[in-house]
Amino acid sequence: MPDDVILTSIENGVATLTFNRPDRLNAFSPELLTKSIETLASWEEDPSVAVIVVTGAGRAFCAGGDIGGMAQENAAPRPHEERIDWLRRAQQISWRLYNMPKVTIASVNGFAMGAGLGVCLACDFRIASDQAKFGTAYAKVGFGGDFGVTWLLTRYAGAPKAKELLFFAEAFDAAHALHLGLVNLVVPAETLAAQTRSLAARVAAGPLVSYRYMKANVNLATTVDFRTMLDREPETHLRCGQTEDHREGVQAFLEKRAPKFRGR
Repeated sequence: MPDDVILTSIENGVATLTFNRPDRLNAFSPELLTKSIETLASWEEDPSVAVIVVTGAGRAFCAGGDIGGMAQENAAPRPHEERIDWLRRAQQISWRLYNMPKVTIASVNGFAMGAGLGVCLACDFRIASDQAKFGTAYAKVGFGGDFGVTWLLTRYAGAPKAKELLFFAEAFDAAHALHLGLVNLVVPAETLAAQTRSLAARVAAGPLVSYRYMKANVNLATTVDFRTMLDREPETHLRCGQTEDHREGVQAFLEKRAPKFRGR
């Protein structure tokens, strides 16, 4: 069993968080969730981090909750309200990935089930190995869905398909996930790491302020009307126009060369 339940690295603006319980298919434990949330919180404030990649060690991205741990938890005399409070804290991993002002990428190397699916869907971009497997899994153990799965599935796949995936809890492959719009890209398993690095490097070298506001606006667009977005976009569009990267982009266009963005 590994000593560290997560592995982390930062290189050239790309921060990587690896769930590291391969013997349990990276199932979430309290320690893994707490350390992951703390790490994401620190990276959100770290100016050296431009983009965040989340992946898993071994054969899984994350197989969801730890069923063995659940059995012990159910046997413990713990007030129901305390369990609710804990799960709300744990779900901060999904919220941070979805809401932070930096691009987040899920590199799905294997099983992404239940809560693991929720964390995967909370990322801005999802690149999957052709060997990856997805599923909600909750109905198989009599649960209702957590870590944002119901909200995210409904928005990405539509309410009828979300209900089907939740009710029947059948696993599906990466090709079907791509068809449903749950992942952006499927690549051969042996190239996943390299293609993830290439994608993350491309984001890290991009106009980061623009990405920040693009992400915020797309997220906002899922909950507000068209008029609200038309009022919002001038504020963010013109804010981006004040950046060094905007000026560099215009100059590069005039000089017919590739821009060299600095993320500010």
